[in-house]
Amino acid sequence: MRFKPGFLCFSYLLGSLLCLSLPAWALNESTVFSNARSAYQRQNEAALAEYTQQLQAQNYVLAAYADYWLMLLRLSQANNASVEEFLKRYADYPFADRVRGEWLKALGKRQDWPIFFSELPNYQREDTAVSCYALLGRAQQGDAEALKQGKPIWLVPTVQPDNCNALFDRMQKVDILTEDDLWARFRLALQEGKISVAKSAAQRLNLSNFNLLNSAYENPQKTLEKTNLPLDTRLTREVYLYALERVARNQPALALDLWGKLQSAYTQEERNYLWGRFALHAARRHDPTALEMYKRARLTQSVSSSASPTKDQLAWMVRAALRQKDWVSVIAAVDAMPPDLREAGAWRYWKGRALKEQKQIPAANAILVPLSHERHYYGLLALEELGDSINAPPNVYKATAEEISAVKNLPAVQRAFELQRLDMRTEARQEWAWALRNFDDKQLIAAAEVAFQEAWYDVAINTADKTRLLHDFELRYPTLYRDNMQNYARENQLDESWVYGLIRQESRFISFAKSGVGASGLMQIMPATAKWIAKRLGISDYSPGVVNQLKTNIQFGTHYLRYVLDQMNGQSVMATAAYNAGPGRPKRWAAAQALEAAIYIENIPFEETRTYVQKVMANAQYYAPRLGIKSQTLKQRLGVIVGSNGVVPADADANSTLINMGEPPNPP
Repeated sequence: MRFKPGFLCFSYLLGSLLCLSLPAWALNESTVFSNARSAYQRQNEAALAEYTQQLQAQNYVLAAYADYWLMLLRLSQANNASVEEFLKRYADYPFADRVRGEWLKALGKRQDWPIFFSELPNYQREDTAVSCYALLGRAQQGDAEALKQGKPIWLVPTVQPDNCNALFDRMQKVDILTEDDLWARFRLALQEGKISVAKSAAQRLNLSNFNLLNSAYENPQKTLEKTNLPLDTRLTREVYLYALERVARNQPALALDLWGKLQSAYTQEERNYLWGRFALHAARRHDPTALEMYKRARLTQSVSSSASPTKDQLAWMVRAALRQKDWVSVIAAVDAMPPDLREAGAWRYWKGRALKEQKQIPAANAILVPLSHERHYYGLLALEELGDSINAPPNVYKATAEEISAVKNLPAVQRAFELQRLDMRTEARQEWAWALRNFDDKQLIAAAEVAFQEAWYDVAINTADKTRLLHDFELRYPTLYRDNMQNYARENQLDESWVYGLIRQESRFISFAKSGVGASGLMQIMPATAKWIAKRLGISDYSPGVVNQLKTNIQFGTHYLRYVLDQMNGQSVMATAAYNAGPGRPKRWAAAQALEAAIYIENIPFEETRTYVQKVMANAQYYAPRLGIKSQTLKQRLGVIVGSNGVVPADADANSTLINMGEPPNPP
C-alpha cells in the first residue's frame, strides 16, 4: 500500500506519542481541503490535482472549489471546450463567473470575437478590462456607437487596465476622445493626487516636460510665488490651477490673494473651474462664503467636459446651501446632478424639503411620498415631513418552518456555512449572496432566520435589510445581550435604543469583530481607549485581552459613550459623531448659530462619519418601539445643534495629547 504524508498521533498515559502514517483517503475532509488550498496558493498544480480527486471521491461539500482552483492554474493553457464544460458543470456556483471573466479576457486578448460575444451575456460582474475588450470588439465589427460608450471609462482619475489603451487609441484617432476630454482626465487625476495618471493623459497631447508639475506637487506655494513664467500654454495654466487648489485646502486666504494676481491670464472657463474647486474646499470647511464661490463658478451652466462639476462638488453645493438655508440653490444644485446621483435618497429628500419650504407642496409631495416608504434615514425624515412617524413596526412576516428548511437545504447555503466554519469569510459571503440573488421577500426573511440561528448575526441583519414589502423587524433589529445592555445603559443613564443602534452599526453584534485599525468587540473599542477607560473605572489589573469579553466590551463602550455625550453637552448626534471620529471634531463642525441637526449631519466633512451618524440615529428610531421605549420623531431625536462656543484645540484629536490631558484616545 502506498502511503501519503498524513499522520495520526495517539497520546499514551506516560505522555509518549506514537504517530502512524495513514493513507491519504483517511485524512479528514477539511484537512484535505486545506491542503488543496495551500497547493493552489503555491501554484503546485500536480498536488492540487491529486487533492481535487480525493475531495471529489469523498463527495466533500466544497470539492468544487478545488476543481475551481485547478482551472485557474490551467486557464492560460485551456482550450475553449474545456472551459465551456467547466462553466456548464459549475453554473450554479459563484466562482463560475470569475472563471468566465478571466476567459473573456483571454478571448479578447486574442480577438476571438465570436466566442467572446457568445459568452459575454452570461457575465454578471463589472470588470473594466472586459468592458474595454467588448467595446473594442464591437468597434472592430463596425458598431459606430461602441467607441462613444468608452467615454465614461476614460473620464476617471484612476489607472485603467492596460488593454483599455487600445480602445482609447482608437477613440482618439477618430476624435471621439477630444482634446477637451484629455484635459478633463488630467484635471480629474490632479484633483485626486494621481500625478502619474495626469502625466499619462498629458502624454496623449504630446506633452513630455513635467518639471513644473512635479514642482507644484512637491511645493505648490513656492511654485506659485515664481510667477515670472508666461501663462501662454495650457499645461502651464493647468499646473498653476492645480497649485492654487492645493494651497486653498489649507491656506484659503493666501490662495485667493495669489489668484487675484493671476486670473486675468485665464479664460472664463478656466476661472469658473477654479472657483468651483475653491467652493468645494470652502464648503467642506463650512466657510460661509462657499455658496457665493459656487455661484461665481456657474457650475450649473457648464457644458465643457473638462469644466464639468464633479458629483462631490454638486453634493457640497447642496450642503453649503443648506447651511445658509438657501432653498433655491438647493433645488438648483440637485437639478444639476446627473440622474444616478440625483436619485439618491439624500438629494430626493432635500429637494422635496426645499420645495416644501418654498410652499410648492404638490411638487414636494411627489418626491416625499414615495421616499417615505423606504426604510432608511431619509425615508424616515420624508415620512415626518408628511406629518407621520413610525410607531411599533409590525413583524409583517415570520418565515414558516417549511421556508426555513428549504433555505437550509440549498447547496449554496450549505457551502456558505462550511466556508464560514473554515474561516473563509469572503468566500462564505459570496456563496450566501449567490444563494439569495433571486430571492423574494419571504425567502429573504427565511434566509435571515437561518443565518440568525447559526449566530451569523451580521449576515442575518444584512439579509433581513434587503426586503422591500414584507419585513421582520426582530431580525433587522435584534436585541441580543439584553441583560448586559440594560444594566450598563441604565448605569450610564443612556438611551438603550441609541446604544443598540450604535452597536448594530459598529459590529452587527459580532462579539469578536475586529476592524482594520484594531478596534474590537461589539462596541469596537481601540486598545488605547480601553486602557484609558479601565483607568477611569479603577480596574488595576486590566490586561488588553479583557476588552474582547462581551460584558467588559459593553461596560467600556457605554462608559465611553456617556463620556462623549457629556463632552457634547448632552447632544446625541454630536456624541455619535464623536464616537466615530473623536471628541475634538464635532464641536468644530457646529455653526456659530443654532443649526437643525439634520443639516449639521449632512455637513459632516467625513463621508464615513456622516453615514455612520445617519445610520445610528435611524437604527435607534427603529429600536425604540422594539424595546418599549416612549416614541419620539426622528427630528426630535436629532434635535438642534446649539451654536459653537469656544475654540476646540486643533490637536484635540491626537491620541498622545489627549492621553496626557487625561482625555480619551480618539476614536474609541
